[in-house]
Amino acid sequence: MILLGVNIDHTATLRQARYKGFSLTNPVVEPDPVALSLIAEQAGADGITIHLREDARHIQAGDVLALKAKMKTRMNLEMACTQAMIDFALSVKPNSVCLVPESRNEITTEGGLDVVGGKERIKACIEVMNKAGIKTSLFIDPEAEHIELAAHLGASWIELHTGAYANSYYGPKRADEFNRLVRGAQQAHALGLIVNAGHGINYDNVEEVKTLPHVHELNIGHSIIARSLSYGLYQAVVEMKKLMQV
Repeated sequence: MILLGVNIDHTATLRQARYKGFSLTNPVVEPDPVALSLIAEQAGADGITIHLREDARHIQAGDVLALKAKMKTRMNLEMACTQAMIDFALSVKPNSVCLVPESRNEITTEGGLDVVGGKERIKACIEVMNKAGIKTSLFIDPEAEHIELAAHLGASWIELHTGAYANSYYGPKRADEFNRLVRGAQQAHALGLIVNAGHGINYDNVEEVKTLPHVHELNIGHSIIARSLSYGLYQAVVEMKKLMQV
């Protein structure tokens, strides 16, 4: 069975658009990412993915701490590979961290982590997390060099960046991009890595994404949150879980 990790970042994007600077303990500050995460768990989410960016544009440190105290499943903390974020992760002790690239100009994460260019910094982060008992995933494009290096550096998991595939889903390059993901998943599995996938997965393309070989978990956020505006978060998660089953 493929697991579902629900990314709740953009519930905080909506909150921050109205309540930036307000205390998170103020009862009028809404929507509450923590309360919505608990609904997602009740609906069958196998874990919650939460991304504390360095500029705190959506999720705040207080959200992470509050969620950790209340959640029943697993926390996957997406983070940049910086000392400040490493220190924060060690204090929170999520079940896993996923190292992602960050740009102050991007709206959402664009592209995979440059494992080759940042290998020494990434290796040091993985070693610290492993020592603390926190599994480390690398958010990477399905490129052979990066996948091989991820295994060499000691990562437990990788998360294949499915954005290029999702963006080409209705175009002529869809098959090529999907085949890149297939090759990447096969290579990662052969190297002993647990294979996750995420970015741009929605209620249409998940039917094909779920056929990727060796996929352990899909991390999906924007599509589920968007669907919940019409149908409610509970039904959105139930429907995605049903569609994911092979």
